[in-house]
Amino acid sequence: MHRVVTHRNALVALHAAVALFGLAALFGQWVTLPATLIVLGRTTIAAVTLAIVAYARREPLHAVDRRLLANGAVLALHWVSFFAAVKLASVAIALLGYAMFPVFVLVLSLGPATRVTRRDCATAVLATLGLVAIVPALSWSSEATRGLALGVVSGFTFAWLAVRNRTFVATRPATAIALWQNVGAALCLVPVAFFAAPSTRSPSLADLALLVVLGVVCTGVAHTLFIASMRRLSAHTASAVASLEPVYGIALAAWLLHQIPDVRTIAGGALIVAAALAASQRSLGEARAVSVASGEARIGQ
Repeated sequence: MHRVVTHRNALVALHAAVALFGLAALFGQWVTLPATLIVLGRTTIAAVTLAIVAYARREPLHAVDRRLLANGAVLALHWVSFFAAVKLASVAIALLGYAMFPVFVLVLSLGPATRVTRRDCATAVLATLGLVAIVPALSWSSEATRGLALGVVSGFTFAWLAVRNRTFVATRPATAIALWQNVGAALCLVPVAFFAAPSTRSPSLADLALLVVLGVVCTGVAHTLFIASMRRLSAHTASAVASLEPVYGIALAAWLLHQIPDVRTIAGGALIVAAALAASQRSLGEARAVSVASGEARIGQ
């Protein structure tokens, strides 16, 4: 896990990491705690795991950067909205809402000198059609609609985090970025969890065990595999495989939770994944920003 030697091993490590990101969504159904407490547990355990990984690899963590801690607030919002979407709707709907993040990265990267192409417009239309196709009725009373909205919020905040992280990628190890952002997210969620859910029961042993697996395997190990794979693979490849996270997550939910997506969800998901692939491949530079951010923050899940 510490060193990927061959191209084939790197590709296996990359797919394993993305599959673990997709598996993380299922914990929203397995863990009986509110989304806020799930994310507090995940970020705390992930921070400890990443610190151990950095120590074992002798990677510098640098001094605490307030900007990275501030990014932790965005990371916390991203994960809380994601797990809330899983609990309210389903794994598939939450993942497909989150899968909009490459499109949001593309939009957030636009500037006064940026030329919007026909392909950009087609990508946005494709993604919008995918979202419309997923929900049976565009009514706020529908749990599917509200869950999809939370999933889209999760995708937008992840894209925002990816754009914000561009200033750090060139000067800091990815493990250090992820570590301090997880610390910042945990610090933000401590008062929220205390005041928002004071009457929440204590977590069971099963919940604690699931949180350890979520924080260690689906965050720490997945992050390590993702970053290791990028030492051999191009950013273009990493970005393309990262776009398959909803596919892995939905397949795992069908297998382990028996959540079989209907035809509408499959059709809308195909459109969204296609739009995500098109957006993430717009240019090598943007693809790198998206793929590196996936390793730093999610680890999507």
